[in-house]
Amino acid sequence: MSHEPEPHEPEPVRFPVSSTVRDVGPINWVICRLGARGIRAPQFHLFNALSRHSALFWSWLPFSGVLLYWGRLSRQDAETVILRVGSLRDCEYELQQHRRLARSRGLDDALQQKIFAGPDAEGLTDRQRALLRATDEFVLDRGVTAATWATLAAQLNTKQLIEFCMLAGQYDTLAATMNTLKLPMDFPD
Repeated sequence: MSHEPEPHEPEPVRFPVSSTVRDVGPINWVICRLGARGIRAPQFHLFNALSRHSALFWSWLPFSGVLLYWGRLSRQDAETVILRVGSLRDCEYELQQHRRLARSRGLDDALQQKIFAGPDAEGLTDRQRALLRATDEFVLDRGVTAATWATLAAQLNTKQLIEFCMLAGQYDTLAATMNTLKLPMDFPD
């Protein structure tokens, strides 16, 4: 007989969240350790989980790195989109990671609250509103209306528009993956 968790009891993790050299191989193990050091946590549970599928992990790492660190969108724009996706998808793991990163990229707690409130929140710039409205439509409706696209296109160039789509899609996929695997938080807070 299966045991359904009580409402106050968190669901169990669905996937091993620690990795040993035997689990993931020496190169992936080193990447997981370096990733944990990079985020200043004992474990980087997302890396630990994804590294168990080496081909996907090795394909995803450079793609993710380009979007997060070397893309054409500013780091503030990228974090605005990522935080909104995490909020829309109710992905605590994604939000925990990116609230920290966003603060280091100039998005303080007050601005983050406006991002969570959505495109109509007081005090946002036209660019932020365009990014948030497009993110809402992309994630919730699986596309962007012509009017929203025109507003976004007035703020972004062609490469940034393409990158916006890939960024929103990447973090929507990650949110679904993290929520489905029930990854534990990397930090105690």
